[in-house]
Amino acid sequence: MKRVPGFLKLVRSSKCSSELAACSRRDARRLSRQGMASRCQGTFLMQSGSDVSQPWRTLMFMHNKRLQYTVRVSEPNPKLACMIMEQFGGADGELAAAMRYFTQGLGEDDVGRKDMLLDIATEELSHLEVVGSIVTMLNKGLKAQLAEGQMKEAELYLMVGASGTTAKESILFGGGPALCDSAGVPWTAAYIDSRGEPTVDLRSNIAAEARAKVVYERLINITDDPGIKDALGFLMTREVAHQKSFEKALYAIENNFPTGKLPGIEKYASMYVNTSQGEGDATGPWNSGGEWDRIDNLEEVMPADGGDGMATVKLNAKDKKVAANMAERTLSDPASDPMTGADLGAGPGAGRTKNGDMGGAANIQEAPARAAAATRKTR
Repeated sequence: MKRVPGFLKLVRSSKCSSELAACSRRDARRLSRQGMASRCQGTFLMQSGSDVSQPWRTLMFMHNKRLQYTVRVSEPNPKLACMIMEQFGGADGELAAAMRYFTQGLGEDDVGRKDMLLDIATEELSHLEVVGSIVTMLNKGLKAQLAEGQMKEAELYLMVGASGTTAKESILFGGGPALCDSAGVPWTAAYIDSRGEPTVDLRSNIAAEARAKVVYERLINITDDPGIKDALGFLMTREVAHQKSFEKALYAIENNFPTGKLPGIEKYASMYVNTSQGEGDATGPWNSGGEWDRIDNLEEVMPADGGDGMATVKLNAKDKKVAANMAERTLSDPASDPMTGADLGAGPGAGRTKNGDMGGAANIQEAPARAAAATRKTR
């Protein structure tokens, strides 16, 4: 990837495919002579106190108005737009991916991984733009009708309801792309599950790309629009490429398993406990063979440490006294058999109570008839 010193990254390229291109120094000089207006038509963010005579040393991001991949939509389809919103503001969408990799990249110490994460994070922003453009094109008719109100009230109401869009997407955002998923649930930073440990985060990134790839597959399967299929196919395939990059970065770390620093405890590291027993029990390389100590008799490992299996804590004298007082105050009396609200209000179907046996239906099929008979008796 071509770079100009001083650029952190370009949001997306004037070129197609995955290549990101920087303006040449000659173009950058032209920017300063033309008052920061250029054929690149980008929006530039300058650092405080920067020297505009050398913009290539201070520019942080550049946006080019051409998409990374051309969006060709045959006709508006608000229902499909709603589904595609999953990849805009959903848990496995492009915004979540960009924020995940960007924050990981900022905190990464390894030069190679940092560069990769910021490259992919920036490309994910361009993918967000492609998805948002698809949504916008698919919602063109709905957006215009909501804005201009040319349809009758009932017709517009039916149009919004039949479109499959959420009320939030239609009314609040006017059919435009919003930071929410296909159900109108707002995007949240809780989608970002980074832990600041590369052997953990790279595995999480691999899984995230795999999930996004499957979502794109399903979106491709529900549309017959060739232009949308084409764009979604590009986005799906970029997930494959990113997964490969993350796999390479993970296995470039010599000791990448187990994650973190501390080793596992030897006697537990190869133990497989068959805790779900009965019909359907199966064996395979995940639970049997020379790498595993398979436990079928749970008594052998209950508890695994050979202790009594009870939870205990040492309290100081003051806390011990308070805990004893609370236990005494809330002590249950097993010899008591008080009259309760269930006894006082018991009716047909309550079973045995202090007021007698109220019976019940023999099965759920009989229950409606019993309920109807009880209602007639009270009239």
